[in-house]
Amino acid sequence: MNIVIIGAGGVGGYFGGKLALAGYNTTFIARGQTLEKIKQNGLQVKSILGDFHTYPQVTDNFEVINKADLILLCVKSWQIEAMAKKIKPLLPLNATVLPLQNGADNADRLSLILPSAQVLAGLCRIVSKIESPGVIDHFGYEPEIVFGEVNNEPSLRLESIKIAFDKAGFKNRASDNIQRDIWLKFLFIASISAMGALTRSVLGVMREDAFIRDQLIKTAEEIVTVGNALGIDIGQSDIDTCFQVIDKIDFDTTMSLQRDMMEGKPSELENFNGYIVHQGDKLGIDTPVNDFIYYSLRPMEEKARGARR
Repeated sequence: MNIVIIGAGGVGGYFGGKLALAGYNTTFIARGQTLEKIKQNGLQVKSILGDFHTYPQVTDNFEVINKADLILLCVKSWQIEAMAKKIKPLLPLNATVLPLQNGADNADRLSLILPSAQVLAGLCRIVSKIESPGVIDHFGYEPEIVFGEVNNEPSLRLESIKIAFDKAGFKNRASDNIQRDIWLKFLFIASISAMGALTRSVLGVMREDAFIRDQLIKTAEEIVTVGNALGIDIGQSDIDTCFQVIDKIDFDTTMSLQRDMMEGKPSELENFNGYIVHQGDKLGIDTPVNDFIYYSLRPMEEKARGARR
């Protein structure tokens, strides 16, 4: 299996590194210092489950897509459309694209540009970041990829991908209800990420402050209401489970959206709380807490993207 990893950050670096370490023909598409450092020194992953070092192929030439069987799309949610347009003319007929971004509608957005039959839906669970170019720090969660056909049917390609992921040695699951799985992850990540950016606080502070915790729960309740209106089977018990997880996470945890916004970088705000706000508007559902979070942070987001002084 020829595997192409687009993006060598916390997600692509970890999972792509494990696939390369397992002996798969794995090529990273990277740029800038990350490209140069991996060429010079290989890819180093510092992990709570054990460090590893591998020397995968790496390039900034998208022509490698021509020979890909599986493409792991590991860029940010807001980069999906641009990346899909870039790889579309290079995509082999038998290739599969698996998006691993945060967000609720990544596969749908990809399928508006790429042949829908070549797109899987997926998510990953990992807390990791770039320590420096070519060096990944995995510091939370047992890494996992969950993936499935958009129609929730079994398929030979799911079996083939699972074999590869099993050989690579990381937790994975072929889902028979990938939409629910994606929304469960979305419920978790969208309930806490932007609030962290708004409060400038680590997760432990937010969950232990009675008022902020109540706002986090209300954010989650609005997400569930919108999800239900879109046909997603999630409910109060999932919120309860979500906060049981939140209460067990390391006190000093921050999410990638929060870190991006605090560093003045473009973030996934539009794809998290912005998505809930806009879907709520379309569906006639009030989302006051998500509205407040989103519109309070949007000026910062616009500034990071050069749209506001």
